[in-house]
Amino acid sequence: MEYESTHATTTRHDPRRGWPSRTYRFLREWPVIPGLILTVLIVCAIFAPLLAPHNERHGDLRAPNVPPAWLEEGTSKYIFGTDALGRDLLSRIIFGARISLVVAATVLGTGAVGGTVIGLIAGYFGGQVDELLMRFVDFTLAIPFILVALAVIIVFGQSLTIIIVLLAMVSWGGFARQIRAEALSIRTLDYVALAKVAGAGSSRIIYRHVLPGVINTCIIIATLRVGTLILTESILSFLGVGVPPPTPAWGTMVSDGRDYLDSAWWIAVFPGMAIFLTVLAFNFLGDWLRDRLDPRLRQL
Repeated sequence: MEYESTHATTTRHDPRRGWPSRTYRFLREWPVIPGLILTVLIVCAIFAPLLAPHNERHGDLRAPNVPPAWLEEGTSKYIFGTDALGRDLLSRIIFGARISLVVAATVLGTGAVGGTVIGLIAGYFGGQVDELLMRFVDFTLAIPFILVALAVIIVFGQSLTIIIVLLAMVSWGGFARQIRAEALSIRTLDYVALAKVAGAGSSRIIYRHVLPGVINTCIIIATLRVGTLILTESILSFLGVGVPPPTPAWGTMVSDGRDYLDSAWWIAVFPGMAIFLTVLAFNFLGDWLRDRLDPRLRQL
């Protein structure tokens, strides 16, 4: 028994056997890899002019479709290679991060504020107000967004402003529905009833008592929606109705490379990987925040 106890203690405190489990537990408790990806994304977006090795809009027509640096015909001058116009892919991907984050931040800010206000009003007052607002939400969610975007771009032309406005028009519906469900639950709690008995007005109750209860939900929805918005903007750019060229956007870069998949695959693959990793990182971060901020879903 003494030998077994000593052996168990040695095994438990052996650093050679303990660090894999500690590392695994740390990676489970904290979104390290998604955090690193998003940190790189944000740094690239903020310091794009300093980090990009070449001009993102101008290329060298004498160096079209140069392979990445690690391939046989590649060069260290163009680490990710060049596109058909000789533009450096790494520089364009770095500047494309700025476009994606600007669109996502602007649209989310608008959608989160508008959707939260509508959801709070519908959930707190209920009745006809709730019915009217929720049917309006259903109407906006039923609109075929891609078709509407194509029609609007044909009429008004391509611009970053129009893309942001179009995305903002459809981004608030998810916030409104979820916040409304939370507000319906919170308004029946005792402290809200006591605030009514104390003579507090509806606006004060919503601001001081209901809104703090839905902030966590709003943060989680916003984090999960970032990836969807970046993906939607990339789809519009891929279809030719997104950010107008020569401004580098990841979706446009994928579209430019689809005709060269058999001869210059890197033109489409690297921007596609940027989209994939960014959306995946935001989704993982949203799941982690949901587990952390919602006690009912907390698993760690």
